[in-house]
This record gives sequence, C-alpha cells and structure tokens, in this order.
Amino acid sequence: MNALNKGIRKVEIAIKWDPSPAGQPPTDLDVVAATYSSGDPYGDPAYVVHFDSRSPDGTIYLNRDSRDGKGFGWDEIMTLELDRLSERYARVVVGVVIQPQPEQRTFVGVINPGLRIREGYTVLAEDDFGDVLGATAATVAEFVRDGSGAWDFRPGIHGHEDDPETFTRTMGRAHQP
Repeated sequence: MNALNKGIRKVEIAIKWDPSPAGQPPTDLDVVAATYSSGDPYGDPAYVVHFDSRSPDGTIYLNRDSRDGKGFGWDEIMTLELDRLSERYARVVVGVVIQPQPEQRTFVGVINPGLRIREGYTVLAEDDFGDVLGATAATVAEFVRDGSGAWDFRPGIHGHEDDPETFTRTMGRAHQP
C-alpha cells in the first residue's frame, strides 16, 4: 500500500424512496450488512447487521430507519467504520431488501428508489435500482480487505429474488472472484 492510499475507512450507505400511494400498504426497504471472516470470505456470514441489530463491536450500525419512506431526504442510513473492524474480517457485503408486507414486492413497485454510497463528502456510487427491477433484494456494495489491510470498494448492484431471511444468509456467496 502506498503511504498516500489508506483505503476506504468509513462509509455511509443511504437509501431513499417515496411513500406508497394512499390506500396502499407501506413500502419498507432495509439496508443490511454481512461480515465474512478471513478464513471463509465466501461462506456463511460471521454476523449480519440490520434494522434491529448492530455489530458486536459497534463498527457497523444503522443511523436512521424508515418503515414507509416518509422521511426527509435519505430514509435509511447505515455507517460502516471499516478502519475499526477487526482483522479477522476480510469482507463486508451490503444489501437492500424489500420487506414483504403484506405481500412480496420487487423494485419495480418501489416509487423513486435511490442509493448513495459515500466516504466523507466523496460519493463512491449512486444508483436507482433500475437494473434490478424484478428483484426483491439486491447487493449494492462489497468491501474487501487487501493484503496490506486496507479496504477496497467494489461497486455493483446485483438483484436477488429471495425472502429477507434467505437473502441475509446467502448474499455474500455470489460473485466470487
């Protein structure tokens, strides 16, 4: 690693969407993050952080949670303090899942969804989920620790058609090098 490149240190994953029309059930999107150990970077997640949890060491946490998209600006925000994450973790995969209430929805049924990934004031990626309209969930980012210990960002939106529980168990298995 070059002395000027410390890798990705602290990132913010933010999503937004417009509320459902009057008389329709609310739309609830959730940001989830899964960590993977150095010994098994494409196996089962070591732990998953979502709307009702945080990482055991406090390095991954949800700052804002919306169940209906009625917030101002970004409805849901998760912070990943990668520079503080234990060396035993080699990979973090971040996804967005649509909660099935009362029935399963896909991104085509979400009004004006948006994604922003940034480090400080630098925007690393933005998306509108337009390439995964038929999906019920999507991986939106992957952070991988390199040989020097610095974190690299691998952008990309990949759709999944799983229920939330299955998605959080399997979201990191796809797209192996």
